[in-house]
Amino acid sequence: MTDNPQSAPAATPWRLVLMLGALTAFAPMSIDMYLSSMPDIGRTLHAGADDVQATLAAFFAGMAIGQFLYGPASDRFGRRLPLLVGIGIYVAASVVCAMASAIEVLIAARFVQALGGCAGAVIARAVVRDKFNHADTARVLSLMTLIMGLAPVLAPQFGGVVQFFAGWRGVFWTLAVFGLLIGLWIALSLAESRSEATAAQARSENPFRAYFALLRQKRLVGYGVAGALNGATLFTYISTAPDLVMGTYGHAPLVFNIIFAFNAVGIIGASQVNRLLLRRATPDQVLVRASIASILAAFLLVAAAYSGLGGQFTVLPLLFAALSSYGLMAGNTMAGALSVDPSRAGSTSALMGGASFGAGALASWVGGLLHDGTARPVAAVMFVCLLGSSLAIFLLAVPKDRRGKAAA
Repeated sequence: MTDNPQSAPAATPWRLVLMLGALTAFAPMSIDMYLSSMPDIGRTLHAGADDVQATLAAFFAGMAIGQFLYGPASDRFGRRLPLLVGIGIYVAASVVCAMASAIEVLIAARFVQALGGCAGAVIARAVVRDKFNHADTARVLSLMTLIMGLAPVLAPQFGGVVQFFAGWRGVFWTLAVFGLLIGLWIALSLAESRSEATAAQARSENPFRAYFALLRQKRLVGYGVAGALNGATLFTYISTAPDLVMGTYGHAPLVFNIIFAFNAVGIIGASQVNRLLLRRATPDQVLVRASIASILAAFLLVAAAYSGLGGQFTVLPLLFAALSSYGLMAGNTMAGALSVDPSRAGSTSALMGGASFGAGALASWVGGLLHDGTARPVAAVMFVCLLGSSLAIFLLAVPKDRRGKAAA
């Protein structure tokens, strides 16, 4: 099999793609299903808005930290065992969330829930690299984005229905059942994919040495920084969208859910455009062009937000355009990173995912510090992140001599 984009792509294993896509949906399901329940959580547990917001921050932190554990573990012990352990932790923590009687308990349980759920995303990406080459990895990751992307579209609506009939606790019971069903599917259907070469590599070094070896590779660092900063724009949007749409622009929760779903559709659509582009171009070529487009969209968003020209009718469409770049870049940065050192696929996946959540948490925090009741903070943060992402692509991941060539 070759990485030449002109060669025939591997046949799509739809059953595997669906399974791995479901694994990557743990995070968006766990975030988006309960967003509309946050005011009700505050009233029930007698907590302020900042304490309820901390349940989201705790989840982000758990996702960032946990990924660094599962990556090396999946290289050393195989993909199945760490995955099943992580899902078990997720189910147990979801039950604790559903039964929480104090906000402090919910915050702690959300952190542990993320520690378990992050196993799905980390190991799913490693499994893809186990089975496919660079170009096909990018294609399969784009298909997984299609499945994962349904969560932000459907989860807020479904979460709202569950909350209406069963309250916010019902949302977490639903997440527990979701985790249990996915765990059973994995236990019965997912075959071990880790190669013996990966196992031997993992046995010969401790996790810290593996991460140090990865961080010494310039191209991988470039892909990692680019992917993390591009992902930070998505986290910034998630953390600021409720206040911007419902607070600043005064829309009802139903309208917020529609706008949220529409932006998710943009990301999904872009990921499928990426899959089509990969038939004619390499992942690196698509990445370079998408990064330029993302800077342009973010610059126009900043101009609209600071000038006030057109108000929300200018800001929201440009926000849609800037966010859609995630669908064009996420799969290609991940595929590029996984191609640099395939024998450490689990550790690479963890490094990429952890960096993305870490950068996302930092960007969300900065956006909160700059909050002034307008769209200016989110626009400024997104522009800085996308500019930094593009610089990492051009200076580290895809230098000039590689932009017209197929990735190695």
